[in-house]
Amino acid sequence: MNSNEEIVIPTVGSIKKLLEPIYARLENIDSSIKNQVSGKTERKQYYRNQDLKTIFGLSNNTIIKYRETGILPYTKLGDIFLYDIKVIDKILNSNQV
Repeated sequence: MNSNEEIVIPTVGSIKKLLEPIYARLENIDSSIKNQVSGKTERKQYYRNQDLKTIFGLSNNTIIKYRETGILPYTKLGDIFLYDIKVIDKILNSNQV
């Protein structure tokens, strides 16, 4: 390197300017992936026993009784009981007075 040559150090602003189009393309890719995933599969949401106690004020015994009598449909995953939120909403709406 000659002593006559200048060293050019890029500024933060010039680097940001170079990266802006890349960020914009990545955001477009990310949003299109999210749209594809959300369009294909809808993730179910579930309440757990603690949620039913907190939200609806149910006791352990009441939850067990409702499960055993079929009032409260559930999915069991190991020792965990899961209650589909949409199903609970339908039960509540059908029992509305």
